[in-house]
Amino acid sequence: MTNEESSTKLKLRPRRKFRFGVFVLLVIISAIAIFLFYPRSQPIIRQESNYAIHKRQSFNQTTYYPLNQTVNPDLYQPVAKWVGRLLLPTPQQIPPGEDWVWIEIQHAPPTAQSLVGKIIRLEWQDQPQLKSYVQAVQRDVKFTESTKKSQAGGIIHPARLDGRLQVGPLQSLAGARPNDDVIVSLNDAELVEIGNSEPRLRISQEPVLTTGRFYSLVKILYPEPTSSKYPAPFACPGSSPCPSDFFRVRHYSRVTRQFDGVEETIRIPQQVFDTRNIPPSTPRQIETSPVGTFGWYIYGSKNPQGIFTVQGLVPRSLLQLQPSKIVLGEAAGLTYTKDKNWQIPPQDQGTITKVLLDPTTKAPPNALLDWREGDKAILLHSFGGIGGKKAEGFPAFTVTGHFAFGLAEVVREPITQELQFAITYAQIYANNPDGIISGKHSWVDYMGNLQWGWAATRPISDVLMKFPAVTQDYDFAGVKLSPTAEFLQQLEIMMARYRTGDGTGSATVSPATSCVQDASQALYIAIQVITQQVKSRPEIQQWLKNHPNDPQTLRFQKLVHLGQALERQLTPLGIVRADWQSSADYLMGTGERKPTERDRSIWAALTSWRTMLPRQAHDELAALFLKHGAKLWFLRTNQIGGTNPDIAPLAPTMGLGYLTIPGTNIAPITILLNRLLASLVLPRAQDWLVMGVILIVYGAIAIPLGWKFGFLHWSFSPSERIEQIAIALQALFFPAISEELVFRVLSLPHPIEVINWYIWALWAIFIIFLFIIYHPLNAKTFFPQGSPTFLHPIFLTLAGLLGLCCTVAYALTGCFWIIVLIHWVVVLVWLLALGGKEKLEA
Repeated sequence: MTNEESSTKLKLRPRRKFRFGVFVLLVIISAIAIFLFYPRSQPIIRQESNYAIHKRQSFNQTTYYPLNQTVNPDLYQPVAKWVGRLLLPTPQQIPPGEDWVWIEIQHAPPTAQSLVGKIIRLEWQDQPQLKSYVQAVQRDVKFTESTKKSQAGGIIHPARLDGRLQVGPLQSLAGARPNDDVIVSLNDAELVEIGNSEPRLRISQEPVLTTGRFYSLVKILYPEPTSSKYPAPFACPGSSPCPSDFFRVRHYSRVTRQFDGVEETIRIPQQVFDTRNIPPSTPRQIETSPVGTFGWYIYGSKNPQGIFTVQGLVPRSLLQLQPSKIVLGEAAGLTYTKDKNWQIPPQDQGTITKVLLDPTTKAPPNALLDWREGDKAILLHSFGGIGGKKAEGFPAFTVTGHFAFGLAEVVREPITQELQFAITYAQIYANNPDGIISGKHSWVDYMGNLQWGWAATRPISDVLMKFPAVTQDYDFAGVKLSPTAEFLQQLEIMMARYRTGDGTGSATVSPATSCVQDASQALYIAIQVITQQVKSRPEIQQWLKNHPNDPQTLRFQKLVHLGQALERQLTPLGIVRADWQSSADYLMGTGERKPTERDRSIWAALTSWRTMLPRQAHDELAALFLKHGAKLWFLRTNQIGGTNPDIAPLAPTMGLGYLTIPGTNIAPITILLNRLLASLVLPRAQDWLVMGVILIVYGAIAIPLGWKFGFLHWSFSPSERIEQIAIALQALFFPAISEELVFRVLSLPHPIEVINWYIWALWAIFIIFLFIIYHPLNAKTFFPQGSPTFLHPIFLTLAGLLGLCCTVAYALTGCFWIIVLIHWVVVLVWLLALGGKEKLEA
C-alpha cells in the first residue's frame, strides 16, 4: 500500500510542477501589466517652465508686433477673416454663469478695418445648443494641493482662474496661460452692435488657436551674412559659430506659378534651449531641407523694424494632394497601416512621406481623383519620441507618444489656387510645461509653431480618413443629422473640461485618463448620441423603412455597422466605464447630473485598454476604418525644418515595445499581453449561441465516433459530491484554462486584429496540429497518468476535433471564456459520464 501511495505521489509531482509553472506565468504577466499601467507619482522637479523660458525672447511676445500693419496683398494673405488676442475679464467684470471674454482685434475684414487695435467683447451666439454646451462644461475652479505642486514644478496651469465660479469655455481658453497671449482665428464670427457704440463679435463654434496674422509662400534661398544688421543667435544646434537667422527668400508668383517673385529678407528666429536641452525648432540649414523643394508657408507678422518675422512654418509639399505612393486593396492597406507606416530608417530624418490607401479602387489615378474640393475627412494624429544624443527618457521600455482627433478638408489655397488639405486638430491635451492648450489648433499652431510646435522635434503621423457614412450629413425628410458635427461637439466638451481640470485646475495623465482615453470617450459618446437620436425619432425610422434602397439609407447602414465596430473597439471587455456612461447619459438628456469626474482607477484603464496607448489607438482605428471601406491619406513627417544633429526620430510603440527579440522588431511581451487582454471580453448573446451550437456539433460527431470504436461508454461514477466538485475545478484550470491560454489565446492573433484570414487559418491549423501532438508528449513527460489513453488514435482524433471547435469558436467570438467553457464541458462530460475518469485511473 505504501509503495502504491509513493508511486502515485511521484506521478503527481510533474503534474504539480506544470501547474505551478502555469501559475507563475500568469503571475508574471499580471505583474508586468500592473508595472506598465499603474499610475505612479512623479517626482516634482522645481524648475522654470519652457513657456517662461521662451517668453523672455522678444520675438515670442505678442506685444512685440505692432497692431497696425500693412502688407503687400499680392504677397501676403491674412490667416483668417478675424484674428485676435484673447483677454480674460476680471472677476468683477463677468458675473458667475456668464461666458464671454475680451478680444484685441489684430486683423479684421475690409468692412471692419476700423476695429483693428480695438478691444471688444467676444461672446456666444444666442442658440439653445450653445447654451447647453456652456452649461455642460462650466466648473467652479479651485486648485488642489497636487495642482499647486505641479505648478511649482514648471507645469502651466490656469492660475488666473483659481477661485472663480462657473468658468465657461471661453474664459478657460483665455485664462489657460499666465499671460493674455492666446491668439485665435474666427471665420464664422458675426459683428453686432449693442446700442450705437458697443460692437461685439458673436460665434457659434469654439475659436481656433492660430499662429501669426499673415502668411506667404516663399522659397528660402540662403541666410544673410552675419553683421550688425543681421546678428547671429547666441546658441544653436550644431557646431559654432551660429549662422544668421535672417534669410533671403523669394516669393511665389501667382502669374508664373513659380518662385520668381519679389525677393526680401525675413527672420526665422532661432529658439533658445529649454529644459530639454534642445530648442523646439531651429532654422539652421533650412535652405537645404528636402522638404522645402516646393516652398514654405511662413506665418507671422512684421516686427518694429518692418522685417517679417516668422512665428510658424508649414511645408507646402505636406498639404498638396500629391502622394509619394498609392496602395490599393484592403490587405495591402492593412499591412501598411500595421507594419510600414512607422518604419523610420536613419536617412528619413528631415523628410516627408505621403501614402494614399484605397481599399476599393482598382487604378491609382482613380484613387487620387476621388478627393475633391469640399471633401472632409476625420483625422487621427499621433507623434513619437525624441532619440539621438539628447534623447528623452522612455519609462517601461515604451515610447508612449500622443494621440488626437481632428478634421481635414480639401480646400483651394488662395495663393497657389491648388487643392490642399486644411487641417484642424481637436487637441485634448493635459497640462504641460510648454503652454500648449487643450483646444482646436490649426496645423501651423500645433505642429509648425516655432516656440511649441512638434514638427521639428518629433516624428508625426496624421491619418486623414474619408468615409462618407461619417463625413457627410443626413437629411431624413427635414430631420438632419451630422455625425461629424456631433463628434466635434463632444471633442469640444472634453477639451473645455481639460482646460479647467473639471474644476481642479489640473488635467493629468494616468492609464485611465489621457489624451487617447478621453478622446476615445468623446468618440464613444458621439456614437451613443447619434444612436439615441435615431431611436427616439419615429420619423427617421419611418423614412428608412420607406426608402430601403436609397443611397442615403445604404450610407446610414454603413454608419450603423461602423458604430457597432467602434463601440466594441472602445469597450474591449464588453464593459462600459461608469464615467463614460455618465457623460453619455447627461449629454443625451437621460442623466440627472453633470458628468462625473474622470475615473483614474486601474480597473477603468483595463475596461478601455485598447485606447490606453496612442500607437495602438492610432493604428487600430485606422485599420478599422479601412476595413469598412474608408480611403486614407497617411501624412508622415520626421523632424522637419532646420538641422539638429543632437536628435533623431523615434516611432511610438505599444506597451513594452522596446523589449524585442534581438535582431528583429518583434516585441513578444507586447504581443502576448495584447492577445491576453483582448480575449477577456465578456460574452455577448451571440457568443453564447455560438458556444451552444459548437457543443451540439461536437457532441453529434464525438459521441457516435467514440462509441463505435469502444473508446466512450456510459459510466456515471458513484463518486462523492466533494470529489466531483474537485474534479470539476481541476478540469477548469487544467486542461481548460491552461491549454486554451497556450494554444488559442497566446498562439493566435485575436480576431479583432486579423489582417489576412487565409494566413490566420493556416497558422491556426498548425497550432491544432501542435495541440494534438502535445497530448502524447505530455503523457510521456509531465502527465504519465495520461498514458496510454493520450496515445489512443480515437482520443487524438477527438482532441483534434475539440481543438478545431475551440479555434472556430475563438474566431467567431474572440472570447477566452467561451472557449474555456467549451473545453471544460467536453472534458468534464468525458471524465464524469463517458468513462474518462476510469481510463486515467487505470
